[in-house]
Amino acid sequence: MPQIRLSFLSLLALLILGSVAAAQNSRRPARTATTEKAALSVAGETKPEATPGEQKPLSTKWAEIKLSGSLPEGPSLPGLFGEISESLNRIFERLDAAVNDREIQGIILKIENPSLGLGGVHELRSKIQDVRKSGKQVYGFLETATTSDYLIAAACDKIFMPEPGLLLMTGLRAEVSFYKNLLDMLEIQADILRVGKFKSAAEPYTRTEMSPEFRQEIEEMLDDQFNLIVSAIATARGITEQQVSEAVDNGPLTPQHALRLKLIDGVRYADEIEDIVLQDQQDSEFVLVEKYGRKKVDTNFDGFSGLIKMMNLMMGVEPGQKKSEKPQIAVIYASGPIMPGRGTSGPFGDEMIGSESMVDTIREAAKNDRVKAIVLRINSPGGSATASDLIWRALEQVDKPIVVSMGDVAASGGYYIAMGADYIFVEPGTITGSIGVVGGKLALEGLFKKLGITTSIISRGKNAGALSMTTPFSDSERESMQKMMNEIYETFTTKAAAGRNMPLEKLLDLAGGRIYLGPRAVENGLVDEIGTLDQAVKKAAELAEIDEAKVERLLLPKPTSPFEQLFGPIDTTTRHQTLIESFQNVLPEEILQTVRQALLVEKLTAADPRLLILPFQLKMK
Repeated sequence: MPQIRLSFLSLLALLILGSVAAAQNSRRPARTATTEKAALSVAGETKPEATPGEQKPLSTKWAEIKLSGSLPEGPSLPGLFGEISESLNRIFERLDAAVNDREIQGIILKIENPSLGLGGVHELRSKIQDVRKSGKQVYGFLETATTSDYLIAAACDKIFMPEPGLLLMTGLRAEVSFYKNLLDMLEIQADILRVGKFKSAAEPYTRTEMSPEFRQEIEEMLDDQFNLIVSAIATARGITEQQVSEAVDNGPLTPQHALRLKLIDGVRYADEIEDIVLQDQQDSEFVLVEKYGRKKVDTNFDGFSGLIKMMNLMMGVEPGQKKSEKPQIAVIYASGPIMPGRGTSGPFGDEMIGSESMVDTIREAAKNDRVKAIVLRINSPGGSATASDLIWRALEQVDKPIVVSMGDVAASGGYYIAMGADYIFVEPGTITGSIGVVGGKLALEGLFKKLGITTSIISRGKNAGALSMTTPFSDSERESMQKMMNEIYETFTTKAAAGRNMPLEKLLDLAGGRIYLGPRAVENGLVDEIGTLDQAVKKAAELAEIDEAKVERLLLPKPTSPFEQLFGPIDTTTRHQTLIESFQNVLPEEILQTVRQALLVEKLTAADPRLLILPFQLKMK
């Protein structure tokens, strides 16, 4: 009778545990939050239990979603330690889940300095507005907030800050460092060639200050971005643009000052959420679901099945993947500088677009019968001319509708890979254009001599030293290199004119290395429309003549698995990133950014001396 005895003992144990739990609950005030991490109440106040026959209070349930740290675009894999890493896509999924959850009445957004550019900020603002249109309120909570943080919060119904908070909205500022004097001290000669008088990517190495053309385009870009930010805030807060400009000129602002200027709706702490939400619903019980929609993975790796589970996670196999036969739209993320070979991604290094891996991804989508259209999401300053053209060629060969969605930046080579698409969407703050070519090298012969290093040279061929890092270009080498770059520029502009159905003469007027913010790019015909990634997917479905509501999104390229991240090849990029990480706690961010840029230029020019790249990087704070 062992089975009957075991069942009886199990039942007895359950009865004992149940009675203990009931006794504990009888001594505890009634709460509605239970396991949802969840109910906040006024300090020192408890709500009594309902007496028999008395109607229980209604429940008001809100979701809490935190925005912090790096929020990259594109797909992300589950980690080995529980929660799936956050990304902009994951945030959107959680917001959509809250919209479709009938129990959720509103959302609390805790905005804690997420790392997003203007493109990502616009995508997030648009998604928040969609949530509000669904009838659910969104409250933004800020502590120490940058301009980027406040732009996100301004899309919410209400904004709150605690008493010790700070609003660091002080305007826009461009700082460009120039290294010519340093190179002269080291006797390093920057021998640079370019096509396009506004193509200023190499100016930091050849000048001590901005050229008039470089200054002009930076001035225009800052004007456009500042006006965009001021207009967005004024519209969202129901105040004039003049009032917003005056607030910026008075920054940084305390919460009390921001409240007087109508930039926020209250000076409140996060633990006062219940008071804020229930001020007009005194008979309701408040429930706050922390980490709403945050996905977790099963990390119980016990036994043989646990070992298999861990190996699947290491190799990038997501649990619970279901087969489907629905039509798909492939959303391909092209993020980072463009270079030949395989791309890189992962938590320990900056993303790079490798032409070989990107072409493979494009062909994978093209051959997939379920994929009816492709959306290419570009966030790239450009890079290698050869790599850019190879990606453009792969897209040209796709016999399916292609729609481009531009993120923070899609300039130079980033614009090159977009220009053949059937339709191009751009964010309001996207930096694009920069149609031009730059190339050259740093000649180190003077530095070598300074260090006591001498070099003997034996060569065959008139232009044998063109790629040497020892000597500058000879007249013949310079003439040959300039001719080659002129041909690249001609190819670039001709293909751009054809892709945009634009007369070549008009395209040439817009080229020359000039950069444009989203609205100016639309006005000049370089892109088609201001819009989000969601709008790009909708357009792709329209061009493919399928119902957008009935399709799935196939996110590509697939993220690097933990195994590949840990045991991938130790290439130049990995060594560079290791070098940067070793100094990241010692050197200021501005210096680290300069080092990153220099290492990037070295890597790109080593692969291809002809660059289609934006002359600067922009980071909004």
